[in-house]
Amino acid sequence: MEREPPPGRLLWPAAAWFWALQFAVLNPLLAVLLVTLAGATPTEVGWVLGCYNVGGFVASLVIPATADRTRDYLRPLLFCALAGAGFVAALALTTSLPVLVIALVVLGGPPGVGSTLLFAQLRHEGAPPARVIRTRAIVSFAWVVGPPLATLSTGLAGTPAALLLLAGISIVNVVTALLLLRRRGPVPEQDQAVRPSLLAQLRGWSRWSVVSAFTLLQATNIATVTVATLFVARDLGAPIVWAGIVLGAAALVEIPALLVMGRLHERVPARTLLAVGCACGAVYYGLATLVHEPWQLLALQPLNAWFFASVAGVGLTVFQDVFPSPGLASGLFTNTRRVGAVLAGLLIAGLGGFPDPYRAVYAAAAGVVLVVLVVATAVASRSRPVLDAR
Repeated sequence: MEREPPPGRLLWPAAAWFWALQFAVLNPLLAVLLVTLAGATPTEVGWVLGCYNVGGFVASLVIPATADRTRDYLRPLLFCALAGAGFVAALALTTSLPVLVIALVVLGGPPGVGSTLLFAQLRHEGAPPARVIRTRAIVSFAWVVGPPLATLSTGLAGTPAALLLLAGISIVNVVTALLLLRRRGPVPEQDQAVRPSLLAQLRGWSRWSVVSAFTLLQATNIATVTVATLFVARDLGAPIVWAGIVLGAAALVEIPALLVMGRLHERVPARTLLAVGCACGAVYYGLATLVHEPWQLLALQPLNAWFFASVAGVGLTVFQDVFPSPGLASGLFTNTRRVGAVLAGLLIAGLGGFPDPYRAVYAAAAGVVLVVLVVATAVASRSRPVLDAR
């Protein structure tokens, strides 16, 4: 079979990189832009970001579901790219906070769905799980680079540099979406079969047990990352810079972990990879409650990275096996992190009265992961066709 030319091989990684980079750059800059461009107060920033997140949540459900009905994920991807460009234009052209709120909700939500549609298109084309996980590694790398790139450019050259950076990324996303549309081939045979209806796919205890399990696993990661800086500064008595070193190390190690996991997924059942990943997570959280020096927490980060790589990489492929519609699968998986963030906030608040509340968050995370692992093991026989998928 004729090999794909180099430009084609580079198109997918470039698309995955820039879609993830857009979100990774926008997130740390959004509050700053609201204050500098529209003079928003802290209270206004809070409710504007709330509106933005609600819009993003709705977009992450509606757009993939619409794409599933038409079995076309690239035209919606182009729509999301154009919306992203329009949002940057709105930031550049207006200083009215109400107008910016409307732009955030209407135009700011769709760009966050871009990566979801890319993963749905990969599934639609019949890409193997290993390729999906490798693509997820590119997304992780973009999240390592994006926040420091955003803050560095803004710190050196101010708001205009931030807008130019966002504009450049959005233009690249439009171009890659057009190129993917141009290169699109016929619908693969495996995706021509009649899919169950949306309601039928959302029924069933086994499906919602998978959604619930991954929501809880995501919540443990978000909760511990959220309190990591306070844990390092207050419980370990170390400079805050150590928190950046620890979190940066986890993010960097996560990338090779995803690449290795992609290769292992070709030979090892998903259930085994997830079980090992959860065991690593439980051990990491448990040992983190015992550390008293920041270097000890740093030494544990490979366990943390392997755990999250199994959740983020293998988890996505499991959702794509559980839910036949690629857009629904990717959208639901994305929203496990959104809902997990809410649960993480409740967990942190609930442990606020403990003598060592930040250490208690790690202990609670270890307990949650252990419960998920035990329950999943107990019902594994019922889930064998799904979790053994490769």
